[in-house]
Amino acid sequence: MSVRELVVLGTGSQVPTRTRNHNGYLLRWDGEGLLFDPGEGTQRQMLFAGVAASSITRICLSHFHGDHCLGVPGVVQRLSLDGVRHPVVAHYPASGAEYFARLRHASVFHETAELVESPVTEPGEIARGAFGRLVARRLSHPVESFGYQLVEPDTRRMLPDQLAALGVCGPAVGQLQRDGFVEVGGRRVELSAASEPRRGQRFAFVMDTRLCDGVFELAEHADLLVIESTFLSADAALATEYGHLTAAQAGRVAAECGVRKLVLSHFSQRYPAPEAFRAEAAGSFGGEIVVASDISRIAVPSRRPYRAAAG
Repeated sequence: MSVRELVVLGTGSQVPTRTRNHNGYLLRWDGEGLLFDPGEGTQRQMLFAGVAASSITRICLSHFHGDHCLGVPGVVQRLSLDGVRHPVVAHYPASGAEYFARLRHASVFHETAELVESPVTEPGEIARGAFGRLVARRLSHPVESFGYQLVEPDTRRMLPDQLAALGVCGPAVGQLQRDGFVEVGGRRVELSAASEPRRGQRFAFVMDTRLCDGVFELAEHADLLVIESTFLSADAALATEYGHLTAAQAGRVAAECGVRKLVLSHFSQRYPAPEAFRAEAAGSFGGEIVVASDISRIAVPSRRPYRAAAG
């Protein structure tokens, strides 16, 4: 059975607290496991969350500040320790290749797992597979930073009542899906007559950035948007200075981009009450808002009707 959910491993920015570990997010997407920005302590957080190293198929780093990458050594070594047999692809800004090399070989270990490096050199599609397309967009931060977007292709949903009415059954259904038409009783039945469009789902991951074009491009029509909200509006000047977003800005992005579920994370340690972030985001976004907490699971919203999704 396919599972689409976000496993939150850490939600703190810069400095961990008693209740927030450094960043870490595992997107479980059917057979894929995309680990985003594993900060220090990620390997232990995976244990608490019940996440095995074998579930990781890709590692995606937005940038090379420590709270977003210092968990790489432990995760990489765990892949070999646990005997992970499938290749794991690592995406990261190409300008930080030297840092990734240091993280990957931070200490002596017996490397048996296959880690395939795929540095991101420019915005655009960086991978394609059964999951769809993985796209990177440039963000605005003091160091080079990229956000990621997973885009599932649009498909069609077969309509059982229509199939029955048209006399299409058994192997003919598969032929109709493959070829786009099938001959039944001397009649040609088109795929469009027995199915309806099904919009592919979208996931977006936006960390450490000011408002910029890349933020909006990534968030466009996202079913699930994970976005940093380091500051509250009272500290908006600090957010701009250090290359971050406020919760209010995150809410604005979600509202303007037609996001379905908004996940706020990457909270500054200066704020003891995370619910204040929800209130600020809700000032402009009327959809579902989740204030992320460590070791929580957030489901990707179920599919919605095509017309509503495309609107």
